[in-house]
Amino acid sequence: MSIMRSRTSRWTVLVLAVALLALLVPAGFGAAAPDRLSRLQRDADALRDDGTTGVSVRLETPHGVWAVRSGVGDLSTGQPVATNGYLRIGSTTKTFVATVLLQLAGEGRLSLDDTVDTWLPGLVHGRGNDGHRVTLRQLLQHTSGLPDYIGDVVPDLSAAGYRANRWTTYTSQQRVAFALKHQPSFEPGACWEYSNTNYVLLGMVIKAVTGHSWEYEVRARILRPLRLTRTLIPGNWPFLPGPHARNYQQFEPGGAMTDTTVAYLPFDADADGSMISTAADTTRFFTALVQGRLLAPAQLAEMQRTVEVPADRGFPPDTRDGLGLFWTPLSCGGGYWGHSGDGFGYLVWPATTPDGRTTVTVSLHSRPGDESSATRQIQDATALVDRAQCSARRSPTST
Repeated sequence: MSIMRSRTSRWTVLVLAVALLALLVPAGFGAAAPDRLSRLQRDADALRDDGTTGVSVRLETPHGVWAVRSGVGDLSTGQPVATNGYLRIGSTTKTFVATVLLQLAGEGRLSLDDTVDTWLPGLVHGRGNDGHRVTLRQLLQHTSGLPDYIGDVVPDLSAAGYRANRWTTYTSQQRVAFALKHQPSFEPGACWEYSNTNYVLLGMVIKAVTGHSWEYEVRARILRPLRLTRTLIPGNWPFLPGPHARNYQQFEPGGAMTDTTVAYLPFDADADGSMISTAADTTRFFTALVQGRLLAPAQLAEMQRTVEVPADRGFPPDTRDGLGLFWTPLSCGGGYWGHSGDGFGYLVWPATTPDGRTTVTVSLHSRPGDESSATRQIQDATALVDRAQCSARRSPTST
């Protein structure tokens, strides 16, 4: 009797284990799943071997979720990169802000052809900058010609400068005032140049139109409806919640890594790049966006109407810019929508297919101190995205 009970117990455990495995292994895992996982791991390890302290990659497809990590999440303890940890998403914030603007356009509360001066009268003027001549569409698409404020809030690009200035806070008006000390880069609509000032102004426009801050509107219109419970808008609160990997910036070529996990508030605290999220939440947002669950068809079409990004601006070849959303071609044909974000010590690159069914997010937790290494790191990250997206197109049972 005891032998029979023992055998029954073992069979029960085996059946339960098989059932649990069926729940944990993605549908269509097949022979391709280990191969896909190993390719992702090799690509993550290559970024680590090239000097990135910590790397994480999350790939979601109709056939399952693959996640890998490499390197360490803390240089002092050697702990691994957190699984689906909190991330600073930097300029990926801009896509959330653009979505709110386009929702307001769809509601008839503003027009994309409104000028900045319509909503922020008298704010943009001086040194040749003129808010009467710049439209909201041009702000959204970086064709305004307005100068970037970023250089003015980084007076000392060094480890000491980071520590001395990271707690400094500015209002949106002060950030705009920094930018307007400079002449415009070109006539409105004449060219394309990325400027964080554009989205600081858009955050102010949201407040002028709705009476609420851009943070309030993003929470009410995007975060709560999509249940993005791990996406935060911290404002001047400079810390990352746990779990998270630590971020490191190398300020001097070949120099030491400086822990930059604490936000640099002069540029990490406004509508151009302040949000915190996770790879899973970011995936959910981009999936909902391109599938039309946040914008009506007319507004989504406006967002996806693109202009060429000049080849010398640090983006992958043939990248195009919509309204808060970039289009990047794939080596296997077609392309993906997304918006990267970066800052001192971090880079995040979310990329989703036009149907939203496949999304890959690459997160890097250190940045090198010399331009050539930084360029190579971005190229390696975008190559990883390309290989992951192209691989996901293949049959889940193929190798």
